[in-house]
Amino acid sequence: MIDLHTHLLPGVDDGSPTMDHSAMVLSRFAGEGVQGVACTPHLLASDSETAPIEEFGAIRQQLQTRCPEGLTLYGGWEIMLDRPGLLRAAPGLTLGSSHTVLVEWPHGEVPAWATNELARLRGNGLVPLVAHAERYRGVTLELIREWRALGAAIQTDATILVSGGDKGEFAKAMLRDGLVDLLASDNHGDRRSLGMTRWWLEEIGAGHQGERLTAENPRRLLGDQALLPVDGIEFEQGMFERLRAWWRKRKREPTTDSEGS
Repeated sequence: MIDLHTHLLPGVDDGSPTMDHSAMVLSRFAGEGVQGVACTPHLLASDSETAPIEEFGAIRQQLQTRCPEGLTLYGGWEIMLDRPGLLRAAPGLTLGSSHTVLVEWPHGEVPAWATNELARLRGNGLVPLVAHAERYRGVTLELIREWRALGAAIQTDATILVSGGDKGEFAKAMLRDGLVDLLASDNHGDRRSLGMTRWWLEEIGAGHQGERLTAENPRRLLGDQALLPVDGIEFEQGMFERLRAWWRKRKREPTTDSEGS
């Protein structure tokens, strides 16, 4: 598995606070079968020209030395498109060495200029990966279809299905309609991971979709390859209650790590 959205670069944003803490979380990731992790600290598009690329790159290289064998860290950012027209193609702003940029919308809602900005980024040779698309006020399935038709990719949080509420229901609707390209943890130094959701998808007979959502499509984005379609997932009544019960039990288990935001 490859996780393209985490806040595990220590001490740089609201994610993992220390190198030791990040190393602990990454060790758990490796135990669950994660082989690649993009460290994507927060960045405003309006600050992108002065992003501390070299400084954060050095921190990532240091963290790489603390990773279990077989787990590779990739550079990147979660770029908030706070104003349109500011983000440009530049080395160090994309995920790894790809042309993909992980982006999010400001103030938790879809701005009026969102679709035009995604089209502009595609016209500049970038592939926008919309982070946690289920979260934004004003988002609709039709809008997600429009963004994907432009060439944007859609990321959903791996653990959203255990949360319930409107965001969880919308995430399920996207997955039913085959509108999600990949899952990511958005881990902030807490328990969130791809492993639990991947295991659960296999349990409900959606292992093929799980492979594409957590491994094949993330790998293809990093390699600037076309994404593979993900078949819609049908959810049986009651399965989410069982999943939430399992997740609540897991959160009560003793641990040395702390919950993030």
